[in-house]
Amino acid sequence: MIRKRKFLPHGIPEWVQSGAVYFLTICCKVRGNNALCSAESANVIFEATGFRHKANKWYVHLLLLMPDHLHALVSFPRVESMRKVVYGFKEMTAKRSSVTWQRDFFEHRLRSDESFDEKAHYIRMNPVRKGLAEAPEKWPWVWRADNKPGGPSGPALPVVVNS
Repeated sequence: MIRKRKFLPHGIPEWVQSGAVYFLTICCKVRGNNALCSAESANVIFEATGFRHKANKWYVHLLLLMPDHLHALVSFPRVESMRKVVYGFKEMTAKRSSVTWQRDFFEHRLRSDESFDEKAHYIRMNPVRKGLAEAPEKWPWVWRADNKPGGPSGPALPVVVNS
């Protein structure tokens, strides 16, 4: 008998402060293929990230593409539903590129005893651990909120490192 997995609610409890940071992982439906680390896919994903970021649907501190999944550190304002924002992001990127996402996503709220810097380091080292880059700064498929033109209100751009 094949059991169907239930949908995860991905709700933010009322007692969690607005702007709490979440570690997200979103996977492609087919694992093992390079669906994300190409100029076409990355441009669509970074554009969708920036669009939602600028619209205050979420605040993406860091987003890193791997060939078949992405990792991100994201905050959500109280008025936005994490599930709806992420599903909207997945829907938009799937329609504009050849990416097919898994149905759900993984999220974990960083708690006071967890270090933002440790999670960011873990994310940045992922391509190095997988043998895809010699150093984190050599991996071109990264979007950071602090890389904005025009000051704090400007849209973020991908961090591209020429090898």
